[in-house]
Parts: sequence; structure tokens; C-alpha cells
Amino acid sequence: MDLIDLHCHILAGLDDGAPDCAASVEMARLAAAEGTIVLACTPHFMPGVYDTALAAARRAMADLAERLRQEDIFIDLVMGGDLHATPHLAARLKRGEVPTLGGSRYLLLEPPHDVLPPRFEELTFELIQAGYAPILTHPERLKWIESRYGVIRRLAEAGVLMQLTSGSVIGRFGGRPQYWSERMLDEGFVDFLATDAHNVDRRPPDLARGRDRIAALFGEDLALDLVLRNPRWVLENRSPDDIRPRSVHGEVPNMAGNGERGGRRHPFWPF
Repeated sequence: MDLIDLHCHILAGLDDGAPDCAASVEMARLAAAEGTIVLACTPHFMPGVYDTALAAARRAMADLAERLRQEDIFIDLVMGGDLHATPHLAARLKRGEVPTLGGSRYLLLEPPHDVLPPRFEELTFELIQAGYAPILTHPERLKWIESRYGVIRRLAEAGVLMQLTSGSVIGRFGGRPQYWSERMLDEGFVDFLATDAHNVDRRPPDLARGRDRIAALFGEDLALDLVLRNPRWVLENRSPDDIRPRSVHGEVPNMAGNGERGGRRHPFWPF
């Protein structure tokens, strides 16, 4: 089955992902072997920790694409970034300092892991008002999800898209992230599944395993949405209206709060 992975730290030497080009190639080989046809290269953009330059990331992706061609590994690479939630992120996006996914309106938004920052909800709405569609990465792994799940729920209901990590779904990070993965899936708040792969052993590309578990628990249709249909629509820069999460019962949850079933459009969206 074809897969599209929108979150992978495959570019060598830019962050805590692949340490060298050989590791990058092996990660791509593993991803291609399980069916991944498109992979977003998403290094961290975290000021003061990973001061990644977009030009350097693009060069690294071009070098890797050439190496994969030489190795007969058939997988398309697109540029993206794991953008840390910081003030003025919308302005940095407008200036072209940090990337969206494949040049689309969609971007990966990484919240702080340990503590919910002040004004986080306002920051996400600022991004939406600026014309972007933020995708919150690995909410199920956040330490504050248990005490502040209402924030996750409000963001999802306001149109912020949600991306789970495949390793969480299969239990690689323990029972707690697995529980929150299944709860969010059951409540219809999940739009994408991605690997967030960093290496070939501890955090490898494993999208197929996560897809298979979701299919077993929630059905093939939802699994296909999360690993192929929705990611494809992101790369085609289609409207967020086309991205439709489904509950365990196979219904599109009501995001408008009006008792009707429907898509994800929300008054915050200017597009």
C-alpha cells in the first residue's frame, strides 16, 4: 500500500535525526520498503537549539535525493520543517525563513513537550489568520496532555489539524501515548499519521505498522485517510475542508458545534 510520511528527521547533521548520509539512505530504504512513496524532510527549526538555515536544509535534501537516485531508492522528497512554537512564527513564515510542507499553506507546529506555553492557543490562531494551516505534531506524547486535554480539544474544534506518531500507536513510547492516540482517534481529532523518524533503530520509519494497527482498531477507511488521502491533499495544497477526520464509528465529527456532520471549516479560517 502506498504511504505518504509528512514528518521525518532524515536530513543528516541538521538536528537530532540522521547523524550522517549513510543513516539517511538507510532510513529512506526502510521507508520505501514499507511502501512510502513521498517523504517530507522535516528538520527541527528551534531557535537557540537547532538554528537550522532553510537554504542548508534544501541543499541537504537535494544531496540526499541524488544519493537515493544512485542507490535506486524510489521515494520522492519534499521540503518541510518541524517548527517549534515561538512568538513571531507567522512573520518568519512570511519572510521565508522557515518552510511549510512542500510550499503549501500547511506547516508542522511543534509545541513544547514539558509545559504548555502561555498564549499557545493564540499563536495557533495567529497562524490561521495569516493564511496558514497548522498541523500540531505528536500531541499524544506531550507531558501536559493529561492535565490540559481541553486545550487539545479546543484547538481541534477550532480547525487546528492533528498528527499522531506511528510509534505511539504501536506502543513504542509506552502505554500513555498509546492511550492518548487511541482516545484522540476515537473522538475524531486525528488527521494524519506520520513517523517522526530519527534513525534506523530506536525511532525508525514505521508508518506501515501504525497504519495496520489503526486499520485493525478503527477500520481501513480511516487508516487510508491518515497515511495517504489527507497527506496527498496537503501536498496538493487543497483546502482544509477536504481533510475530514473520522470517529471510530466512521462518521465525520461535528466541528461547528451545531449538531450537524460536516467538514473542518471554522470561522477562524480566512480561506
